Amino acid sequence: MIDATTPIQVAAVIVELVEAQPGCIKAMVVWITADGGYTHVVPATAPSSSQLAQAQNSLQIAHGAQPSPAGQQRALCLLKKERVVLLLTLRTGASAQTLFVNIRPCLQLATRHMRHATKLVNLHDSHNQLEHSENLQSALFAISDLAGSELEMSEMLRGIHRIVCTLMYGENFFIVRFDPERGTLRFLYYADIVDKPGPDVTKEEPLENWLHTLTWYLLTGGKPLMGSAEQLHEQVAGPLTSYGPHSNDWLGVPMLRNGQVLGAMVVQSYNAGIVYSGEDRALLEFVGSHILTALERKESKERLEDRVRRRTRELATANRGLQQNVLELQRTERLQAALFQLAQLATADIDQNEFYKQVHAVVGALLNAENFFIALLSADRQTIEFPYFVDCTEGRVEWRPLGRGLTEYVLRRGQSLRVGLEAILELDRQGEIALKVMGLPALCWLGVPLLVGDKVIGLVAVQSYTEAIVYSLADQELLSFAALQIANSIYRRSTASSLHHANLRLEQRVEERTLELRQQIVHRERIQLQLKHQVMHDPLTGLPNRGFLRERIDRVLALIHHEPGRRCALLYLDVDRFKLINDSLGHLAGDVFLQAIATRLQHCVREPDVVARLAGDEFAILLEDIDVPAAATHVAQRVLQTLGMPLHISGKELAPSVSVGIACGDVHYLDADEMLRDADIALYQAKQLGRKRFVVFDETLAKGMVDVLTMEGELRLALQLDQFEPFFQPICRLDGGDVVGYEALIRWNHPRRGLLEPSIFLKIAGDSGLIEAIDWRMFEICCGLLVQHDLNDAFMTFNVSALHLSHADFDTRMVRLLESAGLSPSRLIVEVTEGALLDNPDLVRATLERLRTSGVGAALDDFGTGYSSLNYLHSLPLRMLKIDQAFVQELDKLGNTNSTTVVAAILALARALNIQVIAEGIETKVQRDALLAMGCEMGQGYLLGRPAPIEHWLECDPSSV
Repeated sequence: MIDATTPIQVAAVIVELVEAQPGCIKAMVVWITADGGYTHVVPATAPSSSQLAQAQNSLQIAHGAQPSPAGQQRALCLLKKERVVLLLTLRTGASAQTLFVNIRPCLQLATRHMRHATKLVNLHDSHNQLEHSENLQSALFAISDLAGSELEMSEMLRGIHRIVCTLMYGENFFIVRFDPERGTLRFLYYADIVDKPGPDVTKEEPLENWLHTLTWYLLTGGKPLMGSAEQLHEQVAGPLTSYGPHSNDWLGVPMLRNGQVLGAMVVQSYNAGIVYSGEDRALLEFVGSHILTALERKESKERLEDRVRRRTRELATANRGLQQNVLELQRTERLQAALFQLAQLATADIDQNEFYKQVHAVVGALLNAENFFIALLSADRQTIEFPYFVDCTEGRVEWRPLGRGLTEYVLRRGQSLRVGLEAILELDRQGEIALKVMGLPALCWLGVPLLVGDKVIGLVAVQSYTEAIVYSLADQELLSFAALQIANSIYRRSTASSLHHANLRLEQRVEERTLELRQQIVHRERIQLQLKHQVMHDPLTGLPNRGFLRERIDRVLALIHHEPGRRCALLYLDVDRFKLINDSLGHLAGDVFLQAIATRLQHCVREPDVVARLAGDEFAILLEDIDVPAAATHVAQRVLQTLGMPLHISGKELAPSVSVGIACGDVHYLDADEMLRDADIALYQAKQLGRKRFVVFDETLAKGMVDVLTMEGELRLALQLDQFEPFFQPICRLDGGDVVGYEALIRWNHPRRGLLEPSIFLKIAGDSGLIEAIDWRMFEICCGLLVQHDLNDAFMTFNVSALHLSHADFDTRMVRLLESAGLSPSRLIVEVTEGALLDNPDLVRATLERLRTSGVGAALDDFGTGYSSLNYLHSLPLRMLKIDQAFVQELDKLGNTNSTTVVAAILALARALNIQVIAEGIETKVQRDALLAMGCEMGQGYLLGRPAPIEHWLECDPSSV
């Protein structure tokens, strides 16, 4: 008894003890179930039905002993709670009472020992169950950690394989991913000790390639498969095609999301001693859902990283373009500064050597001039003088007679020359130059003639003896510009020197020559002023440029800091829709337009106020001294009124307008950049509010720029949490009020701000790149609601932006969405605006034509407000057009003849083209009756119904539920 540690072993001891008693033929210990069956029996001989019934009865009587009808069978209850019964078969005439008295002490001890052994077994089972749960929990945590790690997909999948191996035999394991929409699969991971090559895990292939394989049945049936080859044949409904070597036991489970099969996991055993159980199957199904979540998280992360990489490349490309523009601007600024310095050298009070050194320094700031010289023709044009010569390979040359060098070649032709060593050798072979008299030839040589009028007076040249320095066409242009000013400066200095010597020789002409010199000085000063004016003014409009304006602002702000009561104002202006004028009429007409705008702006201010052109279509007005901020707004109103007057350019009458941002300057501003920044913020707000207006900067505007970033983050979160909801506005027949359709309009259920209309967030969604994802989510929800709630076969319209229509696959994606939702294409109408047609009308037309072929209709929204309504109306495959509410709202006003005529013409044109018409913005019965009288069949507006959730229209029409 001491060695018996399990209930079965204790039962064997009891049977041995009882059968050793006189009068006992046979003993048996049975564990009875609640339904009269049994779970264990010792010895392992099945009891008869009468024995089971006798054992069941013994559990019900008080003393637990039940004789058989024949008198030879006895049943004794050992453990009532555990339902353990001792069955005895006695010899004829033997006394059961005597037998029980003899074995009672031992039986009581054995019964207690069995109870303790049972508890110990139960405790051991609980411990095993707990250990199994902990292992499973650890595996799930490990899978979650892998999904959030920075590991590559292949490393994560190997980690998942290792985790599955800790739960069951998983040496042979693979994961397959399934795309139900495209009908394709891909083996993400495959490990097999027998079939080592396995399928290709790098490519996606059609599901039909695996027809009637176990993987195919698993993905199409969506139910687990388990067992040997024979058992698997019984579990599939059809032929079974084998792939790879046969396994001894096979277990596969689908990975499901909302009842849809998105993949599968399979383990298999080639060892006859390893067979998978139902517990393994349940465990693999449970783990599979978590692995699917991990895969989806990893795939989403990889897709996001791919989008980030693409966006980074786009930004890098844009940045390179911007840097190129900056470099070009810097190059222009350097050239202007160099010309200005060279012009100053012409009158500088320095000797000839210092003059040429400074010329060398100025040229060196524009391009590499390590080897640099200036050559001048003598008065008789027979020799060449070198007043300045710097070369790393030879000493200075004072002069030489005209020969056949590169310098003489440029002087003869009077044109710039940029050549490399090969070109120099070619010129030598042609006899144009003679290398034997030139010394060491340069690897790259650039020379520009010095011209005074049409006369060549000399040459300026740079040369390179290393391959690292090669002069470009841009360098040639820079040196050519500089050469013009160098020639002018040399000529002027030469003239001044000649005058000086002439004065020494001819004292009698002092007064005449002095007067001549004064006139030349005035002329030079005029040229200097002209150069300074060119540097600080816009060449197109003649207005001061940004640099001039910044200097004036800094000067005014300095005065304000000395006189704190003083005020100034900066008006930052941007011409509205200037790009359209440029694209439509051409750049020459655009330049004339900007010149006219500049002239009008100058008429809007007084001295000493400044009108400046900052860049492109941006202007600014600096009001240097104002009494109150209202004075700035008064000027802004005058600017809007003046610029709003019609303007005739290239045979077109234009109605220009500008948006204005105003920053009022006081002691809080430290420099011009701060004031320009705040005026620019106010200008941005003016354009956001609809243009053709002005906005005065205050701190709330600065905060608003930060709020835009906040809303971008909230929009991303709203898309993840599905906070967007469609509202539906009914489209009714005007003669009876029957609802024939709905227009889907987006709303945002903001967790803090409540229900938000699209005007609050759509612009920010567009700027941040989220609008497409939001729109597609709305398309999906709307189609699903229309299928779920029949709504009496009503059609649905929703707005499609130009961004969607710019994608060539928009129509195919929309058709797939309709097929997935189960919605008939004829019940869907996409609304496009004329603005969406301007960028690429051919692409939009082709997309709408393909949609019509698929059954999806198209409607032209806000008809009558664009530039080319009639052009689009006859060429687009339209099912409907919507009359803009601006015309409808004029129908109930006095003197509405024009609007009535326009609406009647639109209706007649639509009937001629067989296009249905919907009137928008109907708010009064007078408007509805007027439209009905003109033959308009359908309309929408607050009079007929405001936008509301789908549940509202279901309550209004219970038959549609």
